[in-house]
Amino acid sequence: MPNLSTTPRLFVDLDLSAGGDITLPTAASHYLTQVMRRSPGDRIRLFDDRSGEYAATVVVPHRKATLIRLDARLSRREAVADLWLCAAPLKRGRIDWVAEKACELGVARFVPVTTARTVVDKLNVDRLRAHMVEAAEQCGRTALPTLAEPVTLAALLAAWEPGRALIFADETGGAPLADALRRVAAPCAVLIGPEGGFTPDERLAIRALAATVPVTLGPRILRADTAAVAAVAVWQAVAGAGRS
Repeated sequence: MPNLSTTPRLFVDLDLSAGGDITLPTAASHYLTQVMRRSPGDRIRLFDDRSGEYAATVVVPHRKATLIRLDARLSRREAVADLWLCAAPLKRGRIDWVAEKACELGVARFVPVTTARTVVDKLNVDRLRAHMVEAAEQCGRTALPTLAEPVTLAALLAAWEPGRALIFADETGGAPLADALRRVAAPCAVLIGPEGGFTPDERLAIRALAATVPVTLGPRILRADTAAVAAVAVWQAVAGAGRS
């Protein structure tokens, strides 16, 4: 059997099951036939964010509708730790990078949060999802993060669920993140502000929420995209194991 770790790996928004045949949508078909140059009999891997990952075989390649046979399920959909990343939208390129890394690091939900100092007027949610899909294909995830529609900070706080801790990366100070996470037993969300940080009024509103846990990410001033990835990485290292 070929080494499946070197075969193309694609997400498909279809219900997959071993032993069945499916027709890939146009984008995936074009990628396999025109970019990867797959031929009849070539092996690929598919995952659906529902049931898991499958070994599959190209039956009839076509640039718009490739017929695929699903040979066997390789693994079930992974359990995902209940961590949200709530982050202010950044300029194109940087917010794409944050979405990509959030997926790689195992975030369950990504929530774009508009604030007083947010400089992005309109966020392309479809583009962000595409970056997440590509990241999942590359890093081996079998579950995609949920991508929420952008929400204002006021609306986020007003609808906050009491059982979820809000880890607030506050440049004015707080407990060291790793120490704080060892004391938090509830499902978590990490809140990261825009370049320039939160306004004083926003900071007061965040801290007034009972679920808020103010933390510091260290002695240096981090860019917003760096802060988001650093906070999620620390959460996974300290608290992620055993919270799936």
